[in-house]
Amino acid sequence: MQRLNQQQIQDKLGFINQYLTATNAADGSTMDANANVTQKNIATLESEIMKDFFIQLNRAQVADKIEELFGSDLAQEYHRQIEAHEIYVHDETSLKPYCASISLYPFLLDGLTKLGGESKAPQHLASFCGSFVNLVFAVSAQFAGAIATVEFLTYFDYFARKEFGDDYLQTHAGEIANHLQHVVYALNQPAAARGYQSVFWNISLYDEHYFDALFGEFVFPCFSKPQWSSIKQLQEFFLTWFNQEREKSILTFPVVTAAMLTENKQVKDKDFAQMCAAQISAGNSFFVYQSENADSLASCCRLRNEISDNTFSYTLGAGGIATGSINVITLNVNRLVQEKRNIADEIDKIHKYQVAYRKLMESYLQAGMLPVYDAGFISLEKQFLTIGINGMVEAAEYMGIIPGNNRKYQNFVDSLLKPIYDANRAAKQHFGYMFNTEFVPAENLGVKNAIWDKQIGLAVLRDCYNSYFYAVEDDEIIHLDKFILHGKEYTRYLDGGSALHLNLEQSVSEKNALNLLNIAAATGCNYFCINVKITLCNSCEHIDKKTLQACPACQSTDIDHGTRVIGYLKRVSAFSKGRRQEHQRRHYHAIPKQTHKV
Repeated sequence: MQRLNQQQIQDKLGFINQYLTATNAADGSTMDANANVTQKNIATLESEIMKDFFIQLNRAQVADKIEELFGSDLAQEYHRQIEAHEIYVHDETSLKPYCASISLYPFLLDGLTKLGGESKAPQHLASFCGSFVNLVFAVSAQFAGAIATVEFLTYFDYFARKEFGDDYLQTHAGEIANHLQHVVYALNQPAAARGYQSVFWNISLYDEHYFDALFGEFVFPCFSKPQWSSIKQLQEFFLTWFNQEREKSILTFPVVTAAMLTENKQVKDKDFAQMCAAQISAGNSFFVYQSENADSLASCCRLRNEISDNTFSYTLGAGGIATGSINVITLNVNRLVQEKRNIADEIDKIHKYQVAYRKLMESYLQAGMLPVYDAGFISLEKQFLTIGINGMVEAAEYMGIIPGNNRKYQNFVDSLLKPIYDANRAAKQHFGYMFNTEFVPAENLGVKNAIWDKQIGLAVLRDCYNSYFYAVEDDEIIHLDKFILHGKEYTRYLDGGSALHLNLEQSVSEKNALNLLNIAAATGCNYFCINVKITLCNSCEHIDKKTLQACPACQSTDIDHGTRVIGYLKRVSAFSKGRRQEHQRRHYHAIPKQTHKV
C-alpha cells in the first residue's frame, strides 16, 4: 500500500471537518461545487475527499500524451496554464469523456447486455421504462457530465401504442402517467455512481418539421415507423403532467428542450408554438431551440449540431442522434484581454491539449474501457473537442466597452470569437477531429475565475463572471435587447452554449409567450428559456409557481425560492455561496402588458 504522509492525512482530516460544518454540499466541495446535491451526505463527502489526487493523475497522463505528441515544452506549458488559471479543464477530477447525447437504438436491439447488464431488449412499456432508467444510470456512470436521450418520448410512444393501442392517452392516461412518474422520479434520485448526485438528464420535444427531419426515415426493429400525430399528443401530455408534478416536488430533471423550425422570422409550426406558449403561461419551464433549417438540434449541454456544415453531424434512421463533447477546456477571456495575449497562439495550444486528450480516449476505447461506445450508443467521431468561453462581459468592461446592444460591443465580441471559429475549422482539417466553441455555464468556474483574477491584481468588477452576453444585474437592458444579444448577430461564431435565461418576475400570458417565441425567431436567438422563481414553503412544503414572499397555503414566511442555477432547477439554498450571492444580483424583468413584436 502506498502511504500518505502525515501532512496529507491531516489535510484530508481537515477537509472532512470543513465539509461537516459547511452550509450545504456545494459549499463543502473545494473542487466541484454545484447545486445538484440538495443535502450534505457521506457519499458526496467520500467522492469529494480524493478529487485533488484524481486531478493530479489526470493532469499527468494528459501531459505525458502532450509530450509524446508535441514535445516537453508544450507539456510543461499545459501544467503552467492550468496552475496559472489561464485555462480551465472541466471535470478534471474524472478520467471519463465529458458528455453525450446518445442513440437509443442499440437499447431496442440489445437492452443492457452490451453494457454488462442482464436485461435484454424491452418488449413492453413497463420493461422499457425500467430498463431505460438502468440504461441512463449505466451510461451516465461512464461520462463526467450530462446525458441526453432526445428520442425518449418517441420510443415511449412506440411501446405505449404497442401495449395499449393508438388511443392510449384517452383509454389509459393513468397508466401512462404512472410510467412517466416511474422514470422521472427514479432519475431524480441521487445515485452512488455520481457521488450521490442525480444524473444530468436531458430530453427533447419537436415540432412537426423537426420530427420529420429526424424520424421521417426511421424504422423500429419491427419495421413500423413513428407516428407524428401520436407523439404530438404525448409531448403535450408530458409537458402538462411534468408541470403538475413540479407543484408536488422540485424535479430538476429532465432538462427539457422544445425544438422548433422558423420561417420568415416566425415560428413555422403554429400549433406546436401555441402549445408551448400555453405551457409557458401555465408556469411550465423548459428551453426552446429554434433553427431556420431542420438540420440543427440542441441536445446535450446546449451543443448545436448542424449537418449543413460538414463540421457537425448526427445520424438519422437506425443510428439515431449521437453527439457530445469529449473534453472541454475554457479560456478566461478577461485574463487574455488584460494580459494582452495572442488569441491565435492560445487556441493553437488548446487544440493540441485536446488532441492529446482525444488520443487518450482512443486508447481507452481500444482497451475495451468504453463499452457505451462499443455498443453503438455514441461514437468518438460524432463528438467534439470543445473550447469554452468565460469572462466576455468582464473583458469588454475592462476595455471600456458597455456590454449591451451596440456596435462597439458586437465588434469586440466578433474580434474574439471569429478567430476561434476559423481556427476550429482549420484544426479539423489538420487533425481530423471536430472542434467547437461555446459559452460554458460555468456554475462554479464563474466564481473561481473572479477569485483567481483578483488574486493576481487584475481588474475584477464582480464576484462571479457572467455566462451571458450581458451582466445579470443590469436593469437597463430590456428583454428585447437580451434576445438580440443572444441572437445570430452576436452568436454566429459560437456553436452552442449561448442560452439566454430570461428572468421574469411572474409568468407571461399565452399571447405574450407566443410573442416571445416569435421575437426569438426574428432575432435569431436560437436557445433560450424563461425563468420565474418558484416559491417553496419550508413549513408545509407547498410549492407555488409564482414568486412570493410568504406561503399562500399556510402564510409562513419561512420560504425558499427555486430557479435555474445555470440550466437546471434547484433550491436557491442549495447553490454554492458564490452562486447564492450572484443570484441576489440577478435582475428579474417586470411583466409588460404587451411584449414587443418584431
